Amino acid sequence: MDIIKLPALELGRLIAQGELTSLEATQAFLDRIKAVDEKVRAFLIVDEQGALEQARAADRMLSRGEGRALTGVPVAVKDVLTTAGLRTTCGSRMLHNFVPPYDATVVAKLKEDGLVVLGKTNMDEFAMGSSTEHSAFFPTHNPWDLERIPGGSSGGSAASLVALEAPLAIGTDTGGSIRQPASHCGVVGLKPTYGRVSRYGLVAFGSSLDQAGPLARTVKDAAGLLNVMAGYDDRDSTSIDCPVPDYTAALGREIKGLRVGLPKEFFSLGLDPEVERIIRGAVAFLESLGCEIVPVDLPLTEHGVATYYIIAPAEASSNLARYDGVKYGLREEADSLKEMYLKTRSKGFGPEVIRRIMLGTYVLSSGYYEAYYKKASQVRTLLIRDFNKAFERVDLLAGPTAPTPAFKLGEMTDDPLQMYLSDVFTLTINLAGLPGLTLPAGLTGQGLPVGLQLIGPHFSEELLLQAGHLLEAEIGFNRDHKPPEL
Repeated sequence: MDIIKLPALELGRLIAQGELTSLEATQAFLDRIKAVDEKVRAFLIVDEQGALEQARAADRMLSRGEGRALTGVPVAVKDVLTTAGLRTTCGSRMLHNFVPPYDATVVAKLKEDGLVVLGKTNMDEFAMGSSTEHSAFFPTHNPWDLERIPGGSSGGSAASLVALEAPLAIGTDTGGSIRQPASHCGVVGLKPTYGRVSRYGLVAFGSSLDQAGPLARTVKDAAGLLNVMAGYDDRDSTSIDCPVPDYTAALGREIKGLRVGLPKEFFSLGLDPEVERIIRGAVAFLESLGCEIVPVDLPLTEHGVATYYIIAPAEASSNLARYDGVKYGLREEADSLKEMYLKTRSKGFGPEVIRRIMLGTYVLSSGYYEAYYKKASQVRTLLIRDFNKAFERVDLLAGPTAPTPAFKLGEMTDDPLQMYLSDVFTLTINLAGLPGLTLPAGLTGQGLPVGLQLIGPHFSEELLLQAGHLLEAEIGFNRDHKPPEL
């Protein structure tokens, strides 16, 4: 039995049945991290001692008959979620020694169910980036090709899965930061409906956009992890109090007769021809499963990037104002308060974060608010109407997750606009608060993964996972494609 290759729910079953222990499983993944992470750089922090203690606690929990589906299964957590007693850096020098006094609700739910937190994964600083090259510490490498980016900002979480360093991972998605790295790394990623998963303890970038979600190697495992994460939290004012279904229960139900919309705008905005070929092939599989493919229009898609890059930096400018060297985090000594602010923020933030703070401060400033932020908010409302109109005709939407496969490290670091365009198919979903699922659709001629994105109405995660599970079996990506050995 090769523990590190087992699906997460299968691993949970074997642990529950006593065929192996959580301690054995956890040690296997810790050994794998030691063996390959020097090449991949998926982890910022590996909590070996804490993970082994949690594994022993999970084994005791199971011995008392208190186990659940994923009890004892290891998980990697993006370093933007607070972890009590364990450093949370957000990939930034500003927080390089910050140790939170409490767990984010998502992390608390993992521990409550007996999952084992292996450590914290690398990310673009404060989740601002699409390649994990904007981490203050080091870039993460894509295990399919170590010279390429894994995507971002949850690049460490996605890379840890495909490198077999973890069976499950948590990411966050503000404009595509779960789905885009999932696409580039050939894994499954789900951005839930805004409000479905608590944001308490998620260090804020864009408060109206941020959402935590699962990454996994299979749709079924993603559904199992969402079962743990989802639910109302009265400590999060944006959390939605509505029933949470068992997301694994619907898997396997047929989707014959499902109407799937194909937005024409998703096949025109700089889409790589090879990506288009693979995505249209995946859509053909949906048709073979009995789905009706319906052309739809999302006419304001072309304005999504401009709208997002006004709203998200504006919220970032406000959220990151707290990092001033006074209460916690980095502090540069100076002769005056103003100089201390200036030195702390100049040294603590990297160039991408500074760029977005400056942009956000500008669009919120007197004389520009009406022209930029207010106008972007109005366009956001129109984007939501576009989606609502489309969902009057179809049950789900399908299209590419990213316009290109993973690009080479360093290829776009000097061209921020080109980097921003890599999220053109994902960020409108965050602006509308919709759920989106990415699953592997195939490989390019260079052996790079391409992800298909399924988008649904609010709180349609159950349907997305149901469709994704059947499509995954038809495409056979996990069966037919394996990354190179590290």
